[in-house]
Amino acid sequence: MLLKKQTVWLLTMLSLVVVLSVYYITSPEQKGQDFAAIQDKVEEKGKKDGAVTESEDGKTVISGISSDEAFETLRLQLEDQRNAQKEELEEVLASTDLPTDKRNDAYEQMEKLNDVANTEQILETTIKTMGYDDALVRVDGEHIKVTVKSKKKHSPTAANDIIQLVRTEIGEMRTVAVEFKPAK
Repeated sequence: MLLKKQTVWLLTMLSLVVVLSVYYITSPEQKGQDFAAIQDKVEEKGKKDGAVTESEDGKTVISGISSDEAFETLRLQLEDQRNAQKEELEEVLASTDLPTDKRNDAYEQMEKLNDVANTEQILETTIKTMGYDDALVRVDGEHIKVTVKSKKKHSPTAANDIIQLVRTEIGEMRTVAVEFKPAK
């Protein structure tokens, strides 16, 4: 008796599902899936990194985010925001019912977003090479915020050096604010 192609296909798929199910059930636990354990590790790391402080009352206060994690959180938020803007612009580019000039404007805005992200990355790297532990540069229209983490004592001269570096890299006159955070 000959089996039809559809029947063979169906039996093959069912056997594949059974094999994968057995493998999934019998495989060792996946690492990183225990979210409670991950949260405990983050809290322990925060304690080790100096995220534990003492308040004026003498009580111990544990901040959930150390300064490294705060920088990374801000970077991720900025990246998420830019990705959302890029997706909106890509939708405009993909639509065929819009005029060409609107699609060109969307393309130019997307190129500006990419340029701003690249410039921020270059500035952060350059500031780190000046001897600072970490730097976070955020360009928001005409305002540029630079947050620098350093073990060194900060001074107005150091802030001015960073401002001049930013202005030479950007090439435009914008408002530049520099904030120093102590490294732990």
